[in-house]
Amino acid sequence: MAKELKNKTVAITGGAVGIGFEIADRFLQKGAKTIIILDINEKQGAEAVKTLNSKHGNNKTVFIKCDVTSDLEAVSKNIFDLYKHVDVLVNNAGVLNELAPRKTIEINVTALIEWSFKFWNHMRKDQGGNGGTIINLASIYGFRVDPYLPAYQASKFAVQGFTKSLGHAYNFKRSGVRVVAVNPGFTETALTEAPKGFDKDRQYMSDLSKFLQEQAWQQVASVGQAAVDVFERAESGTAWLIEGGRPIVEVK
Repeated sequence: MAKELKNKTVAITGGAVGIGFEIADRFLQKGAKTIIILDINEKQGAEAVKTLNSKHGNNKTVFIKCDVTSDLEAVSKNIFDLYKHVDVLVNNAGVLNELAPRKTIEINVTALIEWSFKFWNHMRKDQGGNGGTIINLASIYGFRVDPYLPAYQASKFAVQGFTKSLGHAYNFKRSGVRVVAVNPGFTETALTEAPKGFDKDRQYMSDLSKFLQEQAWQQVASVGQAAVDVFERAESGTAWLIEGGRPIVEVK
C-alpha cells in the first residue's frame, strides 16, 4: 500500500489539543486532503480548526463534536456520508485518572476498539472499501511496567495487544487495512501535568514525583512527527516507540 499522506482523508479522535492537534498539523504539512477533528470540547475544536485552516488553507480541517464513548454510530455515519471514504483513523483520545478506572478502560480501550472496528470494516478491500490505516496511540506503558498508574498501564497494554492482533499479517492480507501503534514516552501535555490517583498516599505521590522527574521527557511535536514517520514506514501489526524526542524505534 502507498505509505504517503498526500490527498488522504484523516479522522483524529481527541484532536483538538495536544498530541492529536500536533498530528493533524503534521499530516496537513505532508499534504493530507482533509482532517476531521473529533473532540468533546467544542471551544477547543473550533480554535483548532481556525488555527489549522489559517495555516494550511480553508476547509482543510473540520470539527465534529464527539464523545468517543457514546457517539460512534451517529458520528461515523455522518463522516461516511460526507466523505464516502476515510483513509486514516487516528485513535488518540485518552485519559489518565487512576481514581476512575472504569472511565479509563471505557475511553482508552473500549472506545478505541469500537472505533477501530467501525473504520476497519469501512476501509476493508474485501468488503468494497479502498483499504487504509488505523493508528492507535498506545504508550511506553504498552510494554513497560513500573509501580505507578496501574489502571493506565493496563489500558495501554490492552491497546498494544489489540493493535498487534487486528494488525496481524493475516488480517492485513484479507482486508488491506494496516493497523499500527505509536508508543509515546513521557510527553508534556495537559494529561501529564497532574496525574490523578493515590493523592492521599503521600509516600506514593512523593516517589511518583521523583520518578517522573528522572524520565526523558519530550514535546508533543516529537510525537506528531513520530506519527508521520510511522505512517510512512510501518508494517501492519507493528508498534513504534518515540521517547525523549529521539527517532522512532520498533517495539518487538
